[in-house]
Amino acid sequence: MRLRTRPPLAPAPRPIVALMESAQKPLELILARNLLSSISTPAFLVDRDGVLIFYNDAAGVLLGKAFEERGTMSPEEWGQTFGPFDEHDEAIPFEQLPITRALRDGRPVHAHIHLRSASGERHRVELSALPIVGTESFRGAMAIFWPTADNGAEAGA
Repeated sequence: MRLRTRPPLAPAPRPIVALMESAQKPLELILARNLLSSISTPAFLVDRDGVLIFYNDAAGVLLGKAFEERGTMSPEEWGQTFGPFDEHDEAIPFEQLPITRALRDGRPVHAHIHLRSASGERHRVELSALPIVGTESFRGAMAIFWPTADNGAEAGA
C-alpha cells in the first residue's frame, strides 16, 4: 500500500500578506482606543495620516452618530461631515487643525472650535489634541473635547 503525500502549502500571495500586515494597528493605538472606550468624555483617535480610526460613545452622542454606524473616515470625509469650524463658521483647513498640529509638531495643542453633528447642530467645544508616540515614531493622536458652558447647540448652518 502506497501513501499519498500532499505537496507543501504554498506561501500566501504577497498582496494578501501585505493586506494582513496593514490591517494590524500599532499597540499604542489599540491601547489608546481602549482608554477612550472607557471614559465618558467625548474623544476621538486618528492614525499618523489623520484617518479617523475611532471615536467613543460620548463623542457619538454629541456628533449624532455612533462610530459603529460610520466607521473609519479619511481626513476629508470627517472634515466635511463634522467640521471643525472656527468662530466665523469657516472650515478650518486640515493643516491648521489641532489634531494635525499635534501630529506634525509632536506636542499637545488646545483650541476652541465648532463641530457639526449628523443632524446639523453646531457645538462649540474646547479640544485638546495629544500626540501618541510609540517606541519607533509617532503613531497617531487623540483628541478629547467637551461642549463649553456657553454652548447652547445652534441649529442649521
